[in-house]
Amino acid sequence: MSAREDVARDTKEAMRSRDKGRVAALRMISAALQNAEIEKGQPLSDEDEMAVLRRQVKQREESAEAYAKAGRDEQAEAETREAEIVRAYLPTPLSDEELTALVDDVIAETGASSMREMGRVMGRANELAAGRADGKKLSGIVRGRLQG
Repeated sequence: MSAREDVARDTKEAMRSRDKGRVAALRMISAALQNAEIEKGQPLSDEDEMAVLRRQVKQREESAEAYAKAGRDEQAEAETREAEIVRAYLPTPLSDEELTALVDDVIAETGASSMREMGRVMGRANELAAGRADGKKLSGIVRGRLQG
């Protein structure tokens, strides 16, 4: 079942239970998926859907942070709740230990030994992580392993 189908099903359930906040967040997800499909000009693959959802989570987290800095705690909490709702449709992210093991495997596989080879390591690690890892976190682990 695709993320879009899951969102549609959950939207109906949220409407039945009269959960306005959840309905609004699910409609936002549905609209983002629809807009991405229109922009692409063809149906979204599962990977494309996951990329859209990751972008939505990142946007919500950045908005929550901005609201919190501005002292608008109520809006920050709403954005955080929306981010959690979106995150429920993403695959579970890799833990720090799993990421470190993945990076170690990729470094051994590629034979990388210096920072000059970070691009190759990152490319392969991103392939293997398949969207289940934050790029900044992954980059930090790769950098740490290649430097130390």
